[in-house]
Amino acid sequence: MPRLNNHSMRWCVAGFTAVLAGCVAGPNFVAPSAPAPSSYTVEALPSPGDGATTSGATTIDATLPEPDRWWAPLNSPRLDSAIRQALAASHSLEAARATLAEAQAVSDASEAGRYPHVDLDAGAGRQKYGAAFLGPSEHLPPFTYFSIGPAVTYAFDFAGGVRRTIEQQQALADYQRHELDAAALSVSGNVAMQALAAATARAQIDNLEDLLADDRSDLKLVQDSFTEGQATRVDVLNAQSQLANDQTLLPPLRRDLSVATHALALLAGSTPAQWSAPDFKLDEFELPARLPLTVPSELVHRRPDILAAEAQLHAATAAVGVASANLYPQVSLTATASLQANTLRTLFDASSAAGGLAGSLTQPLFDHGALRARRQAAIDAMQASLASYEQVVLSSFGQVADALEDLEHDQELLASEQGAVAVAAENLALTRESYSVGNSGVLQVLEAQRQNQQARVGLVHAQSQRLQDTVQLLLALGGGVPRSVQ
Repeated sequence: MPRLNNHSMRWCVAGFTAVLAGCVAGPNFVAPSAPAPSSYTVEALPSPGDGATTSGATTIDATLPEPDRWWAPLNSPRLDSAIRQALAASHSLEAARATLAEAQAVSDASEAGRYPHVDLDAGAGRQKYGAAFLGPSEHLPPFTYFSIGPAVTYAFDFAGGVRRTIEQQQALADYQRHELDAAALSVSGNVAMQALAAATARAQIDNLEDLLADDRSDLKLVQDSFTEGQATRVDVLNAQSQLANDQTLLPPLRRDLSVATHALALLAGSTPAQWSAPDFKLDEFELPARLPLTVPSELVHRRPDILAAEAQLHAATAAVGVASANLYPQVSLTATASLQANTLRTLFDASSAAGGLAGSLTQPLFDHGALRARRQAAIDAMQASLASYEQVVLSSFGQVADALEDLEHDQELLASEQGAVAVAAENLALTRESYSVGNSGVLQVLEAQRQNQQARVGLVHAQSQRLQDTVQLLLALGGGVPRSVQ
């Protein structure tokens, strides 16, 4: 059998290294394909200009560009200011920023595995060898030694474990980046919803105070009629009862207003005693005539929760590669260059130069199946991440579909409530006029007033619900929050 000379051996080692260097253990990550549906709902949505929507309705336009700030279509400067303040002061966002910085630092640290590590070693000691170590003919007395010099260590990434580790850490950093975007979207969305809740409570309070003023007018009317002998004591008691019952509706509305304003203060990074929320009104929020619609194939590239789930899947896939690489041999090379002497004064002499070169190879042989079990655990974790990703996508599509359907029905409800308010107001006016000339009793007035109150409260709810569903759609579409304000 022919023997390989040193030159041939070097070529064999180089070739073997080149072959192994091209191998990276584990599967390569491929982003899941975009969903196939071309729409979010079974029935097609009305398009701008097709005449399918009533006056004042909001139309959905897939050609409309996405706003830089998702809340911009509401056109409320005070809401914009409140959201910016909340984004700047939010402790949850501060924690998310710190977590992202931590993940980025870990990712940067993992890059060091690509390169050799250089250390400076220095040591001193005293050594004595036994007679059996050198043999009976040699006798070396105890001696003191000193050494100093660099050591270079390089681990050959034959199986790609280092590259998969770097890939995994970069994916985890991407995950934290998308989590920061999701947190910013959540904070801004909460501010908008609490602002609408405060505006709704304030509108209901205004309506109720108008109603109480009407109750007092009715009571005076009945009392005057009672004085003139045209009404009974029962009519007076009915009017007083109506006023008392309506007054009980005011404290819960004031409580709702307080809860919303306190929540806004907390979102702004202050206690309720330190910061007063703006007096939001429903009419300061603009209902946009057209809203942008992200097509299904692009939604997965916009929503931060979907992007975060995809980054988690990427990290889990890379973890399979790391676990697979641990099944292969680990090869490293260490080179040292040092100065060694048995006295300090001769340590830096030219004759003290020393050096060494050593290689190591470690191949797992028997570990009771631990490495393969860890690889299988990584594969299972990857499958779990894939299922979680698919569920996040499904939930996102459901949220968009719900918001679209809600907006469509909101317009129908708003038109009905506007009609109900007009009819109830006219009926109340006619009933009061009829009562004043003695053609109807106080009970008819009170009933007409109750219907008018219900209609006005219903209109406020319809207006508020339409605004809330507009916000929900903008959020469900992965509304943008500029990094400059995060």
